Amino acid sequence: MKPIRNSAKAIIVRDHQVLLTKNVDHLGDFYLFPGGGQEKGETLVQALVRECQEEIGREVEVLDLRHVREYIGANHEFAEWDSDIHQVEFYFECRLVGESDLFQGHNPDEYQVGVEWVDLSALDQIRLYPHSLAKPLMDQAVLPAVCYVGDTN
Repeated sequence: MKPIRNSAKAIIVRDHQVLLTKNVDHLGDFYLFPGGGQEKGETLVQALVRECQEEIGREVEVLDLRHVREYIGANHEFAEWDSDIHQVEFYFECRLVGESDLFQGHNPDEYQVGVEWVDLSALDQIRLYPHSLAKPLMDQAVLPAVCYVGDTN
């Protein structure tokens, strides 16, 4: 069995749109929030900054922690493939640094084919993971902050 994995994800909202990675699998297009796995010795914030560089090719300013999601693959529709995955995902509100709309990550995920701004009003019409974030984002554009104290003892 694989160990539990931490993952840091970016919620980047601008002009009633959210920035997502576009991915393709055997079922078609699906969308994810930029970000990925935390490496040993890295804080969640450091992991998120690195992952955004890799996936979207942009520097981000990491703001408040907004959402924590636990994904136990055996409990969901992809159990056939994900049965040994247990991941805790930390979703942070982020801002892009700089004005460029160029997105060229140097190390995208396996299924990633691009980066797109998606209208918040369309989030319930796309295959978005986690889908549980669609409604809160559509309703208020920003989730309420939760407390994150970082790497403390």
